[in-house]
Amino acid sequence: MDMMPKRLRFLLLMLLVLLVAGAKSPDPGLTLEAVKVDPASPGPDTLCRLSVTLRSSGPKTASALAFRVKVDGHELPVYRNELFFRPVDAGAAAEVRLHNFWSNETGRPFPTNGRMTVEVTLAEAQWMDVKTENGAEVWTAAGPVAGLPVSKSVTLTLKKARQSPLKLSSGYPLAFSLCETYASRKSLVQLRSCKGG
Repeated sequence: MDMMPKRLRFLLLMLLVLLVAGAKSPDPGLTLEAVKVDPASPGPDTLCRLSVTLRSSGPKTASALAFRVKVDGHELPVYRNELFFRPVDAGAAAEVRLHNFWSNETGRPFPTNGRMTVEVTLAEAQWMDVKTENGAEVWTAAGPVAGLPVSKSVTLTLKKARQSPLKLSSGYPLAFSLCETYASRKSLVQLRSCKGG
């Protein structure tokens, strides 16, 4: 008799484990399919265009999109208090252009490891009721999109920094280096006179 309760407890425990393992997380209704940075291999001081592709599996148009963006772990503050009102139709995909960013900025130097990670998070969104009243399209928030936030990231391979022409090379003094840079644009004769002088 004592074995029956142990077996029953074991079976109930196994059933609970199977139920938890088989439970799927709720479909967010709005997914972040892709993150695109152009150029794909930026160098130092390069302006990068950022866009994302969103896909809706929900019953209504989604909009009022709140994003968070991090570049190499540094959050870009421009997204903190901004909503994007790009519509994402039910059952469709839409590209959303986000703000441009520089490959390096004050407080965020150009990565020395040759890689830069851009992470985009769709933090919030609203389902919208869209109707026409007196010839005007009227959008009304119909509730938040469940299952958010969702994130996606892309890691870029960077171009190497170019060496500045004003840096010393081959151990020549700075005056000679400047003379050589200037003279190479004029003529070989001037270059020889710089070396001689």
